[in-house]
Amino acid sequence: MKNTIIAVIIIALLGGGIYWIMSSPKDSMNKDTQNTDVVTDTSKNELKEEVVVDKTKTVIGTSVGGNEITAYHFGEGEKELLFVGGIHGGYAWNTVSVAQNLVDYLKASPDAVPENIKVTVVPVLNPDGLEKVTATTTATFLVADVATNVSVLESGRFNGNTVDLNRNFDCDWQENAKWQSKNVSGGTAAFSEPESKAIKTYIEAHNPAGVVVWYAAAGGVYASSCHNGVSQETTKLTEVFAKASKYPAYKSFDFYATTGDMVNWLAKMNIPAISVLLTNHTDVEWSKNKAGIEAMLAHYAQQ
Repeated sequence: MKNTIIAVIIIALLGGGIYWIMSSPKDSMNKDTQNTDVVTDTSKNELKEEVVVDKTKTVIGTSVGGNEITAYHFGEGEKELLFVGGIHGGYAWNTVSVAQNLVDYLKASPDAVPENIKVTVVPVLNPDGLEKVTATTTATFLVADVATNVSVLESGRFNGNTVDLNRNFDCDWQENAKWQSKNVSGGTAAFSEPESKAIKTYIEAHNPAGVVVWYAAAGGVYASSCHNGVSQETTKLTEVFAKASKYPAYKSFDFYATTGDMVNWLAKMNIPAISVLLTNHTDVEWSKNKAGIEAMLAHYAQQ
């Protein structure tokens, strides 16, 4: 009997030791690491997955310079509308401001979003370009922070790789692109840049029902197409936004040839999208855009 008791104690001690070895702190740390939801590359220029901060905020990617690209969400409807500012960074800093005004408006007036709608706003798609002109990568800058030197302002149009992001999308993409009469880089391939890749990944994952991208400066609402004609819904979206905002409506942007344009790529993806060009490079024109946005929300709420 005594020998049996001793054997049981030895087995228990051995079992405890085995358990301690199998569940050592090192293994627990590895287990926690394996359960990490978001894995990022050690290089600073590309986030491998979206980081959902909470239901109101998502980091959809990072720029060439490692700056976060943030999306803000309002409403919980199944139909998502996407608004994008700052694709041309500090060169069109007022597009960042109008997008941030939308964020601030919806934070203060959440009931403005219909029940069946979710609104997503990306105020700054090109944070590196914004930083060149305002010394900040977010919409917290003041007008007094904005550089006035023309060469500095123009440099803010491009990302950290000196690529024009609105020449980096997959509709008629060309490496050697044009901006007015100037030669600009469209990147080494369509979606070669982390910023355009981030918004592409987000759009493909969420399939928005309609998209507005702000630019400067011409003063108008422009439909999108990519050799497939302007869709019926894009035509309607153009008309709705233009009528409410009092901007003129156009079937296409034809001031000069563009390649790799974001909204035209969206048309290629059969996603209704419009370019809203502010009248100049300094005025935010919030009241005009607010009216267009509200009309757009009402339009999609009825569908």
